[in-house]
Amino acid sequence: MHTKIVGVLWGCFFLWNLYTSSAQTIYPGIKARATQRALDYGVQAGMEMIEQMLKEKNIPDLKGSESLEFLKVDYVNYNFSNIKINAFSFPNTSLAFVPGVGIKALTNHGTANISTDWEIKSPLFQDRGGADLFLSGVYFTGIIVLARNDFGHPILKLQDCYAQVNHAHVSFSGELSVLYNSFAEPMEKPILKNLNEMLCPIIMNEVEALNANLSTIEVLTKIDNYTLLDYSLISSPEITENYIDLNLKGVVYPLEDLTDPPFSPVPFVLPERSDSMLYVGISEFFFKSASFAYFTAGAFNVTLSTKEISNHLVQNSQGVGNVLSRIAEIYILSQPFLVRVMATEPPMISLLPGNFTLDIPASIMILTQSKNSTAEAIVSMDFVASTSVGLVILGQRLVCSLSLNRFRLSLPESNRSNIEVLRFENILSSILHFGILPLANAKLQQGFPLPNPHKISFVNSDIEVFEGFLLISTDLKYETSLKQQPSFHGWEGLNFINGQWRGKPAA
Repeated sequence: MHTKIVGVLWGCFFLWNLYTSSAQTIYPGIKARATQRALDYGVQAGMEMIEQMLKEKNIPDLKGSESLEFLKVDYVNYNFSNIKINAFSFPNTSLAFVPGVGIKALTNHGTANISTDWEIKSPLFQDRGGADLFLSGVYFTGIIVLARNDFGHPILKLQDCYAQVNHAHVSFSGELSVLYNSFAEPMEKPILKNLNEMLCPIIMNEVEALNANLSTIEVLTKIDNYTLLDYSLISSPEITENYIDLNLKGVVYPLEDLTDPPFSPVPFVLPERSDSMLYVGISEFFFKSASFAYFTAGAFNVTLSTKEISNHLVQNSQGVGNVLSRIAEIYILSQPFLVRVMATEPPMISLLPGNFTLDIPASIMILTQSKNSTAEAIVSMDFVASTSVGLVILGQRLVCSLSLNRFRLSLPESNRSNIEVLRFENILSSILHFGILPLANAKLQQGFPLPNPHKISFVNSDIEVFEGFLLISTDLKYETSLKQQPSFHGWEGLNFINGQWRGKPAA
């Protein structure tokens, strides 16, 4: 008996462990994968970014004191100020993935031309002027480690930093330049010594400054007046020999309710490809959360007047006269009428290979309304509209459009023999096809913002639908002319959420 009880207890303990481990597993709604091609392009774009940054960067003064034995001077205090990097070249620069660690950066044989003001003081003399400094044999290596903080922001760390400049040549300018240039060579050694001691701390400070900026970026982004989008990192990036994966929460919430939807994301695996720089996998869960959020926020409820319906029918169909005359024929109406469509459940999303469908269960009601009376329902019935979803990337947004496949009415049993009601099927189908869907597609033109870095645009993009997710394959292009504010996800033109949502930890 005792043995049986122990066995049962161990079985319960094992099942509980399985439950808790599975319950704690959080899967992403969106995956972003950067390949080695992205790193190679990053070297090219990075040089342009560094060049722009150096033009605006204030480099700290270089101060020190050295003895000049060849002049029998005990010490000379020097200060190099207003330091500007006028030109640089790093011909041998590479970025490579270090599996499970980060990204290794390496450059050697670099050169730089620097101009500066200088001032020297000693017991015997003091003077000031200008100088040009040419650096060569610049070498740097380090590993950039990517992680996340408790709020889902990306953070960077630099480890194993090593930087060295092998040669420096100083050329003074001014009235006594001939004299100073004659003993410039002995000064180059202390300049190199101080410069090499400063390089890694300067680079580390830049990384910390970047992290400070990253920590202020809002990972909750307003899409429209109904919803907002959570693009926070749910785990530290996963790095292999060939790519880096970013796992993003990828969930859409109603604007004023950050409660997770009553369903969870399921794991999905991106195909092993390397032809493009970036792959973005958007799961079925993401679209389901958007459907649920819009339904909860009441975005699928719409009421159209006769005038609005007529305008859309005229624009989209030549059958407007027939439709309205058939309504008049059935009900002999002279007063205006309204069409009210309300989703009865969140639209159902289905992603299958090459096929993205959206089934909308809803009710439709046609009402009459005279000037001095309340609206009176003519007929009300439920329907399911089955639509196909078209996808295109415009700018940095994923834009969807709907086209009607099938329209199925669900009538009460008592009304099935009512010929007048049944004749509404074609009428309502026309209203939905030529009136409601164009309105929906107009709103969908705003699209969903895609994750993209600062001043980086998507080019050569392609979209494929797989079972359970869609895949965006794209190359990247750095454009200095883009008037886009720095942000982790590049949501230009959208309002960032402030106030009570600031600093919400990622789940």
